[in-house]
Amino acid sequence: MTALAMGSASCYSCSPGNKLPNSPRTIVLGMDGMDARLLITYMRKGLMPNCKRLMEMGRFTPLKSSDPAQSPVAWSNFISGTNPGGHGIFDFISRDASSLRPYLSTSQTHPPEHTLPIGKFSLPLSSARTELLRKGPTLWDELAKQGVPSTVFKAPVNFPPTPSDAKSLSGLTTPDIHGSYGIFSFYTNSPKRNAGNVAGGNISKIKIVDGIADCILNGPVNSFRKDKAPVNIPFKIETDTASDMARVLIQESRCLLKQGEWSDWVTVEFPMLAKRIKVSGICRFYLKQVSPHLELYVTPININPAAATMPVSAPDSYAKKLASELGPFYTQGMPEDTAALSAGVFSDDEFREQSTFVLKERMRAFEHEMNNFKDGFLYFYFSSLDLDSHAFWRAIDPEHPLYTKALANKHGDYIPWLYSQLDSAVGRAMEHLDDNTLLFVMSDHGFTSFRRQFNLNSWLMDNGYASPINSLDRGQANFFQNTDWSRTKAYGLGINSLYLNLRNREPNGIVNSGSDFESLRSELIQRLKAIRDPETGAAVISNVYRPQEIYSGPYTNRAPDLIVCYNEYYRASWDTILGTYPRQQLLDNLDPWSGDHCMDSKFVPGVLLCNRNWQLDSPALYDLAPTILSLYGLPIPTEMTGRNLFSL
Repeated sequence: MTALAMGSASCYSCSPGNKLPNSPRTIVLGMDGMDARLLITYMRKGLMPNCKRLMEMGRFTPLKSSDPAQSPVAWSNFISGTNPGGHGIFDFISRDASSLRPYLSTSQTHPPEHTLPIGKFSLPLSSARTELLRKGPTLWDELAKQGVPSTVFKAPVNFPPTPSDAKSLSGLTTPDIHGSYGIFSFYTNSPKRNAGNVAGGNISKIKIVDGIADCILNGPVNSFRKDKAPVNIPFKIETDTASDMARVLIQESRCLLKQGEWSDWVTVEFPMLAKRIKVSGICRFYLKQVSPHLELYVTPININPAAATMPVSAPDSYAKKLASELGPFYTQGMPEDTAALSAGVFSDDEFREQSTFVLKERMRAFEHEMNNFKDGFLYFYFSSLDLDSHAFWRAIDPEHPLYTKALANKHGDYIPWLYSQLDSAVGRAMEHLDDNTLLFVMSDHGFTSFRRQFNLNSWLMDNGYASPINSLDRGQANFFQNTDWSRTKAYGLGINSLYLNLRNREPNGIVNSGSDFESLRSELIQRLKAIRDPETGAAVISNVYRPQEIYSGPYTNRAPDLIVCYNEYYRASWDTILGTYPRQQLLDNLDPWSGDHCMDSKFVPGVLLCNRNWQLDSPALYDLAPTILSLYGLPIPTEMTGRNLFSL
């Protein structure tokens, strides 16, 4: 970390004091995944002159992330001004202890409490509701409560947006129309493709008769039907192999595409109750090829911001106003489609093109919001560095198993280019600086290479902490379907979470609370930290924490029993996340998802830059909310455990 220390030491002070002058303004640019080490490297190479200038005006330092350094956990630290024990988000994936049912940890949809059954329909007599599971205070709501005008664009972990006088659009963790983080569709008649579901997508085999393919676009489930059957839309693809073109006909839209061409946003409507109630979505079509076999990609169906049937903004009119002024845009929380890349539906070139579209769309929105920002508080979120670093780290790390010189020559420039593009956004924000304006540029975590993956559940099984029902079927069943719970003491679920099979908590718990529970935790901590990679000799796991050691607050008792923090270059395997038991404990990561941050937070610090020096050293994400409230002279909620960086 020598370079980081040098970067921090090069700062100098300006504008001392603890409170902004009258009519203060604060701009926060949230750069998901901006890495402190890369920032310094690219500043020295001259790629980031605006960040360098901002550092020289005030200060730069690495920013401590959360443990685990997962985006929903980290951004919740920032938003709530406290640690996971105070906001209740501990992992992407959580589980219902009474049933072991996994669910996305940030929001939950509750069906109507009262319905009227009529034939095959179940008509609601009360409203369904979507609940934000993040607890604790919300920075911009606290500002708005005290009369500070607040605009928050693409706020992570804020779906549905908390109701307040703040104007906000939800970002990371906002689902697609299916309620997932994103499900793409892919249509082909290629014999090399198998039909079925893949992680994050669905591949459909089609037949072309006289140049026409009849297809189905899968829609959301119909909540008005008792059987909750999905509502699907038929559409046609008319092909012209002579000119390598195709026309997509769906509802009222007609899209004529050349091979390798994207459509504009297309509005699609799914009728739920006759034609009276519809769910509106938007999607884009990409004609990958026409011959020798047809291949057509469709983005996940995004919630239509102009007619949202799920709450994506507060007030509702904010999303509609943005759509009217900017046109349709991605509402999906993770718009760069890494799933299509991992499934081999996108080539590297195609993924890069789609990701560049996302960035350009976000830049247009940023220009729009900057032009409209007059006073108060503005938060604006950029997703590109996170998802594109996940996908293209293998192009900049010669030690990654997927690195090749050809890949580096073709795409090694992409991550540096993204940093330079976001530096231009910093420069645009700096045009608004005056004595009354503070600018923070910050990230939730940094990045490193994800070279090796560890099957935590396999290790538990091989070491007697878990048992299969059928040892011959090991590794074939997801979500613990092959688990003999009468002989299983511990299980891993999510990326960094380890649970004990506790009696009277889990449905078939066998571990007694009290001394047995604590003894097993201590044993697991010792043994997990001792694991070494036989190929490298390196420790696989950097640290294992009891939640009480690193969390405080009313929700600490909801945390996993142990938080597993991996060593640099290692991460939980994809199979660990889904609750399976492959026979191999350690293996190379051969997925294009080659960079990551779900390791020990000390390996992946974020960044903090400001046009004003702060007093305290070693800032953490949860320090920013109380710091910003203090700048306006506002009271800090007792739930916020962070510090005011401008006060000694």
